[in-house]
Amino acid sequence: MTLAAGCRLVLPDESSQEALGAHLADVCTAPMLIFLEGDLGAGKTTLARGFLRGLGHRGAVKSPTYTLIEPYEIDGRKVYHLDLYRVADPAELDYLGLREMLAEQAVLLIEWPERGAGWLPPADLRIFIRHHARGREITLAAPGPRGEGPLSMLCEHFQ
Repeated sequence: MTLAAGCRLVLPDESSQEALGAHLADVCTAPMLIFLEGDLGAGKTTLARGFLRGLGHRGAVKSPTYTLIEPYEIDGRKVYHLDLYRVADPAELDYLGLREMLAEQAVLLIEWPERGAGWLPPADLRIFIRHHARGREITLAAPGPRGEGPLSMLCEHFQ
């Protein structure tokens, strides 16, 4: 992985991952496309849960593994949490209405974005989550200019 700009963090537990997600909600504005990458069980949905709770969502945050998309509207902010793990062909994303979601003033949190390779536009922010002996290693990268501000604020806050 090549980082245009980025940082690495080691977070000790689930609550730390949720705190990172909540802080991400504080520093990003729509429209924004955020890729959540990592192995099964790495904590992608945990980070998304922190993001949604950071916006004020108090209900359950379900993994969209089977529904593929979980939409939220919280205090006028639209968020779509997608899980592309079960997508066999990137062309399926058209049937999900993803083109319309990308045109909205919304934040899209996309797990397993590699399943949409060739169809998805480049991410504004990429978050790689890996298992680590002391919890989770998080690598944050901003491939484009829209993600640079949030990236800088996240890296400064958690370093």
